[in-house]
Amino acid sequence: MRIYVGNVSYNTTKEALTQAFAAFGEVTNVHLPLDRETGRPRGFAFVEMPDDEKARAAIQGLSGTELDGRKITVNEAKPRPESNAPPWAETTGRFTLESGGGRGGRGKRGGQRREQPRGDNRSRRPLR
Repeated sequence: MRIYVGNVSYNTTKEALTQAFAAFGEVTNVHLPLDRETGRPRGFAFVEMPDDEKARAAIQGLSGTELDGRKITVNEAKPRPESNAPPWAETTGRFTLESGGGRGGRGKRGGQRREQPRGDNRSRRPLR
């Protein structure tokens, strides 16, 4: 079972989380997401435990307890909702696969204008 751990201190390590949950049973994985800009933890984590009964016991036993000076929130992790939008798309609906990105569709506009000879080739006018 995958467990969400919220309100995690920025000083909390994977080892500290593993140790806290290992008191209830085997821990197979601990994921502590890092902020891309600062490189420090984002304040939450995911812990995976193979035995659902022991995972539920860990949720009940650790929810509301203090870890590295902060009261943590422990719940069963909810699956991420599936989306057709690409990972970089905003959630506002402005950029969806159907919208086409908002550019283009102007035909021969933009760039330098070419000249096209008229029928008798004496005068030239720009293409529109």
